[in-house]
Amino acid sequence: MFYEANPLLFERAKYLRNHLTDAEMKLWGYLRMRPMGYKFRRQHPIGIYIVDFYCHALKLVIEADGLQVIRFTNNEILKNTEHVTEQINIILTEKSIPPSGG
Repeated sequence: MFYEANPLLFERAKYLRNHLTDAEMKLWGYLRMRPMGYKFRRQHPIGIYIVDFYCHALKLVIEADGLQVIRFTNNEILKNTEHVTEQINIILTEKSIPPSGG
């Protein structure tokens, strides 16, 4: 269930559960109600990571950290590489900082 997480990670997860950010607290208010019948855990150790929210039944991780994550399935990458690279280029273009004039 905890995918080989070490005891120190459990201590850190416990600390994080007691010190949620405002965004995590708001999202936990919803997820703790078991939406669509699915149970979520907060600040859950997985390997060397602690994920913000985890649904074991769906193997679903939800992160609330302000970072943008772009994710592709193996199948998408192998069978629709052009679409994947186009999506990456769109994100790179949107995130690019224009060069400063000098």
